[in-house]
Amino acid sequence: AQFALIFITMIWGSTFLAVQYALNFSSPMFFVGCRFAIAALAILLISINSIRGLTLKEKLAGSAIGVVIAIGYGTQTIALQTILSSESAFLTALYVPLVPILMWVIFQKRPSLMTWVGTALAFTGLVLLTGNGFSGIHLNYGQVLTLICAFVIALEIILIGYFAGKVNLRRVTVVQLAVAALLSFASIPMVGEHKLPEFSW
Repeated sequence: AQFALIFITMIWGSTFLAVQYALNFSSPMFFVGCRFAIAALAILLISINSIRGLTLKEKLAGSAIGVVIAIGYGTQTIALQTILSSESAFLTALYVPLVPILMWVIFQKRPSLMTWVGTALAFTGLVLLTGNGFSGIHLNYGQVLTLICAFVIALEIILIGYFAGKVNLRRVTVVQLAVAALLSFASIPMVGEHKLPEFSW
């Protein structure tokens, strides 16, 4: 499990550059919608046999996670129009110390001493790796949106952890990706994206 998380983190890190480059050809929420629609379709195709047993609890779990995904990745992608990808990665990854704090607030699950130590070390490493720090935070529009993203992604992790042992993960994953895609597409006019981008490979 730890190696899988390290591998996923490597992929996650590369997405900041990929998304910022993609914004040369697409508007933010249209891109986020396409991103999660393609993911939803791909997971649906390999989970088609298990999707038939979808329960109300799984629909609710997937919908809740899908909402926070749409908000988190939406704010992050819009912000990438005005801040650097390394800055976005640094601010987004503030979810690391936020997760144990929110777990404490929501579930009264007080973090252990080693959790705080690990969080502090992870945050320090993050500052050193990205070359960004609090001195570079001026709370401009892009930075504020990315801080909102960090908070929401912390909630996403908590929700996934809460539901993980209680639902069918394949079915919930399909629902959450589909909900994220639909909400992203629905928000296009609300964020001022007045026309769809021209087709580009």
